Amino acid sequence: MAKIKVNKSRCKGCYLCVVNCPNGLIKIDKDLNIKGIKAVYYSGTRCTGCGMCALICPDGAIKVIK
Repeated sequence: MAKIKVNKSRCKGCYLCVVNCPNGLIKIDKDLNIKGIKAVYYSGTRCTGCGMCALICPDGAIKVIK
C-alpha cells in the first residue's frame, strides 16, 4: 500500500490534488498553514500510489511513498 505525505508549509491551496485524486483521499484541512492558507492532508489508507497528486502539485508539496 502506498501513502501520501503532504508538506503543509509548501501548500498554496490550489487544491488541484483534491480534484485529481481518483480515490478522494486528499482533503482540505480546517486549520491554516504558515502562509495563512487551508492546506491539504491525506485522509485515508487506500492510496493506490498512482501519483496523480504529486504530479499535479505545482509546488512539490506532495510525495507518494510506496
